[in-house]
Amino acid sequence: MDLSGVTRHEPTAIEGAARRAAVLAPVLDRGGEPHLLFTKRADHLGEHAGQMSFPGGGEEPSDADLQATALREADEEIGLPPMSAQVVGRLDDIETITDYSVRPFVGRVPDMAFTPDEREVAEIIVLSVADLTDLANYESERRDHPHYGDIRLHFFHVDGYTVWGATGRILVQLLELTTDWQMPPEADRVVDPDADYPV
Repeated sequence: MDLSGVTRHEPTAIEGAARRAAVLAPVLDRGGEPHLLFTKRADHLGEHAGQMSFPGGGEEPSDADLQATALREADEEIGLPPMSAQVVGRLDDIETITDYSVRPFVGRVPDMAFTPDEREVAEIIVLSVADLTDLANYESERRDHPHYGDIRLHFFHVDGYTVWGATGRILVQLLELTTDWQMPPEADRVVDPDADYPV
């Protein structure tokens, strides 16, 4: 995993969004191999309950900028001290169905004893980049979305967990910038707008 691809990337920004948020994609070394840290959102949360996500959340007035938002949220959600994260760059802003523009930052973090905030985080999950880039663990589908129109959804199935939704979109760009992994040119299937999700 070569994070210089993120450092060199010139990210696109979404301007003028009513609500802004930021996430940190934490990269850590475990057993000499690169891994990514995700959180599983608590089931009682109103938005994206139970889904896999990167640590992050909404911008607060006290945040100096969106990078500060991402680091503050990582501290609150997983107990990562802000000074422990070495931010190497950021990815393209994305818009979510909950009307947020989300700015993803990528940072190296130590493999430490993370502490989940039980009010928001049901579980902290660390997945290997080798498994995430194994095409046997990936599938995608196209559907007509009521908000975005024709979209392609990505699903990464590793160790019994599924990364999809906005986090799946972020993960696609991160892997394409830092590894040899490339999104297959065609989706595995086209489904009806109300079809069940494979999660």
